Amino acid sequence: MKSQDTPFVGGPLDGRVLPVLLGPTGHPPKTYRVPVPDAAGGPPTVLVYRRVPAGPAGRLGLHPGWKYAYDPEGDTGGRLRWPWSARRRKPGDTPPGGPDATAG
Repeated sequence: MKSQDTPFVGGPLDGRVLPVLLGPTGHPPKTYRVPVPDAAGGPPTVLVYRRVPAGPAGRLGLHPGWKYAYDPEGDTGGRLRWPWSARRRKPGDTPPGGPDATAG
């Protein structure tokens, strides 16, 4: 697998450049979670960093790469969950917005 040296901005990793594995598209992951062990032996604290463009887009709309910005209120959950993928609806079920959601 390929990796790319990616800078981290903000939070405890501010100023560090770490190698991050790239995905099949050649981009680093959208979120980078760093578990930090608790000194008292409790559950680890998870630091969340979000992928952002490293600089402004150039003439063709391409940016010069990626960096990770600290997200102090970042969720520690997994992937994004869409309301319609939670379960399959059957004919006659009420839509997610209520019975008036389809009226219009």
